[in-house]
Amino acid sequence: MNSAALVGCTGLVGSQILSVLQAIPQKPTIYAIARRELPSVTPNTKAVIESKSADWPSSYKHLATTPEVFLSALGTTRAQAGSYDAQRAIDYDLNLALAKAAKDTGVNTFVLISSAGVSAKSRLPYSKMKADLEDAVTALEFPHTVILKPGLLVGTRQDVRVTEAALRTVAKGLAMISKSWLTEWWAQDVDVIGRAAVAAALECSEGKREKGVWIVGQSDIVRLGRQPPR
Repeated sequence: MNSAALVGCTGLVGSQILSVLQAIPQKPTIYAIARRELPSVTPNTKAVIESKSADWPSSYKHLATTPEVFLSALGTTRAQAGSYDAQRAIDYDLNLALAKAAKDTGVNTFVLISSAGVSAKSRLPYSKMKADLEDAVTALEFPHTVILKPGLLVGTRQDVRVTEAALRTVAKGLAMISKSWLTEWWAQDVDVIGRAAVAAALECSEGKREKGVWIVGQSDIVRLGRQPPR
């Protein structure tokens, strides 16, 4: 991998992906697109700061070079966005606009962080939205489309989600007494998800995966995420 673009890089999973990209020996050029300053910057990190996220697709198209890989960990909550429509504008509309921009510029591998258990037939708006995004990105037919479907995200959020916080506490406790085997099938540490996303991108970049769509479920996330950055 010689270059990568990343959105959602200040979030729970995206910040982990950024750290892994910065640590791999290849030292790819990283175009990190964000609304605010990044948590960490390395010589190979090129921050693209744009306060208006709606302008990100345009900012991306003006990069000096087309990245080989595009990774999206972009997402928000209804509470943060203020309404379901505002959440969808980010989670679906903006993600898809960025994916289309990546396709238009010739990106080889698109990596999307989605969620386990989502369905286009679901009556739950969030579940249906995530599934619809998976379908829309798949329809763009990148040479390699990678969709990661983690379970509960185990990490420390800046925003407080009471139910998730309680489940994360349970997951952390079970992991401590079982070396993670009681939790890995339904919850994954965000650092594991970050390493898995980059590992999957590298396998595509290095020709180790056939072209097409690769759905990376929770067991594969754990397998890939246990590998050190390479």
